[in-house]
Amino acid sequence: MSTRSPIPVSNYTGAVQKPLVSTPRAKQEHRGRGFTPYTGPLLEGPRTELSFYDPSFPQALRVIPRPPEKLYVIGNVGALQEGLAIIGARKATPYGLGCVTRFGRLAALRGLCIISGGARGCDAQAHKCALECGAPTVVVLGGGCDQLYPKEHYSLFQRVIDAGGAVISENPWEFPALPYCFRERNRLIAGLAKATLIVEAGLPSGTFSTADEALAASKDVLVVPGSIMSPNSAGANHLIAQGATPIVDDETFQDALFSVFGLLRQETAAGKQVEQAEQGERDLRDEQGKQGKQEVRGDADEQDEEAGDPLLEALLAGPCHREDLLAVAEHCCEGQDAVKWISGRIAQYEVYGLVQRYPDGRYGPVVK
Repeated sequence: MSTRSPIPVSNYTGAVQKPLVSTPRAKQEHRGRGFTPYTGPLLEGPRTELSFYDPSFPQALRVIPRPPEKLYVIGNVGALQEGLAIIGARKATPYGLGCVTRFGRLAALRGLCIISGGARGCDAQAHKCALECGAPTVVVLGGGCDQLYPKEHYSLFQRVIDAGGAVISENPWEFPALPYCFRERNRLIAGLAKATLIVEAGLPSGTFSTADEALAASKDVLVVPGSIMSPNSAGANHLIAQGATPIVDDETFQDALFSVFGLLRQETAAGKQVEQAEQGERDLRDEQGKQGKQEVRGDADEQDEEAGDPLLEALLAGPCHREDLLAVAEHCCEGQDAVKWISGRIAQYEVYGLVQRYPDGRYGPVVK
């Protein structure tokens, strides 16, 4: 682990943010809430502690409200560059994951650094897009870098480090992931990015805090709209109504990249990129089917998303084939045959007038 010599800092706008509590007290609170500490393997790679006055401390984080007093970094410090933040629902629907794949790859293929929080769903898929395209990516954790959350993403985080990216936190190495840490973490995601792309956000949603932090730091907020019948898109649609930039297709996204980053469109590559995005969706569904049972329930930062009917939410988000719903079923069918379980649930939804079968064989919201 290395440390660096401090230097004078310009453009500093306010007091630095120290950890809200000490690590021992945070561990005590973590146990008191009934959470289980991470005891898995530690991430391997160069470790660096960057103080606010360090010459390698990201300039973008110096000028945000309440800049962190210190950053704890595993991986390449040079990866801490301004890029595109991509965030969204942890329990993302096939529509949301497909949008992350589509736009994440379009950005990563242009070499943009992809910044996110490493959570399940949209965050994890954003990091995977960057890795697949050879672009740098940065994971911003809520807890310390030795208290990984979610714990099943250890392999993903290690891949990020091995590929020249970084896993960072403003909290000390052993600081546990407490619920309030994620709200604080969101200001770093928004601050390190030049723009934030939001894909699927319900009401209420922690994603709103990231949007608020981006606006407070005078950053652009881009939002992918969703069905007005989908609870998973209610928050995203409200952000658009409040003035966020809507991203409705490749063209509007590329226009936004040009406006924010000065990146020109690559018209000749568009067809290939769309094909890659579609293949990514298929690959993701296969992977979700394998990993779904590993999801840990009741963890610190997802207690607000445990309720509801994920299968119905997926169908309301947009039309789906039955095979598109297999990954969702793995989370919910509790050992039953997934195909039979899906068929039974869809039949119930049809009886209640919630979904219908479309001419192309897909199921989706009833069109009235």
